Amino acid sequence: MSIYKKLFEAKKEIGKISKDSTNPFFKSKYFDINGLLEHVEPILEKHGLLLLQPVIDGKVKTIICDVNNEDGKMDNVVSEMQLPNIQDPQKLGSAITYYRRYTLQSLLGLQAEDDDGNSAKKQLEKEKKQHTIKLLNGSKNLTELQTNYLSLSKQQQVANVSLKNELKIKLK
Repeated sequence: MSIYKKLFEAKKEIGKISKDSTNPFFKSKYFDINGLLEHVEPILEKHGLLLLQPVIDGKVKTIICDVNNEDGKMDNVVSEMQLPNIQDPQKLGSAITYYRRYTLQSLLGLQAEDDDGNSAKKQLEKEKKQHTIKLLNGSKNLTELQTNYLSLSKQQQVANVSLKNELKIKLK
């Protein structure tokens, strides 16, 4: 069986990974590297796959090797990320851990809820809504209100039609 078939079977068993740790600074959830390895490694081993995560030439590499390859060749798949130039050993250690987690997640295509991305998207939507309200409220006359309203996307126009109508009455 090829390494890709083995990975396919292992991925079906791994399933979704739940984020089990919280970053108190950013108030976001992530999966801890140790918890991730505890979940993933036994499944990979069951399928004759060995996980290695060396740091080579300033890069964190995640390598999955097929140790039971029938033709005797050592097949593997690799994901790698260049480490930033960090002089502080503690910060470098944190970066290595972070890159180990994400190269493994990327290599296996692991599904996890993206709390950081969702949080950033919500913040962006909030800021866009505040900007739209400020833009419309800043209209000094009906012509300016119409110009500002028409500068919005169709979605923003639909979301702000009642505000536009209130301002229209106020500016008459």
